[in-house]
Amino acid sequence: MTSPHDGPDEAHTVPDGVSDELVAAVGGVTAAFEVIEHARGMLYAFHRLVGRADKELAEALDQLEAAGRPDLADALRTEIVGRNVLDGRWTFQVIEEFDSGYYAAFADAERSVRDATMGGRRHVFEAQLKERERTPGRPGHEARPAATHE
Repeated sequence: MTSPHDGPDEAHTVPDGVSDELVAAVGGVTAAFEVIEHARGMLYAFHRLVGRADKELAEALDQLEAAGRPDLADALRTEIVGRNVLDGRWTFQVIEEFDSGYYAAFADAERSVRDATMGGRRHVFEAQLKERERTPGRPGHEARPAATHE
């Protein structure tokens, strides 16, 4: 049995007068931004992996030195330890530049599209998709968490 609350909350409904085509187009802008969010996560993964490699290299260089090859250990310490990953940048600087540049511009653009078309509402396209695909009244197919049903 469905209840009067068995539908999306107001924050996920289509504003009056907005066409399905516009909802889909705005959903596409949001989907593109979600790819950027994923890319940003991978950039953070890159940052963490480079840091991990640096730590592992430091341990390996200590072992190389202990194994009688301080010349090789010193050469790698001079050439690799502390080296920029990109021109003038360590990974944290790459992240900061990305965050304050491309990422911030894309986030602002996506938000401005939602503000201009959906009253700032997020994931309206996905909420429509959920309503089309779920089975109302079936356990596990609720429109929203029970806490928001009141």
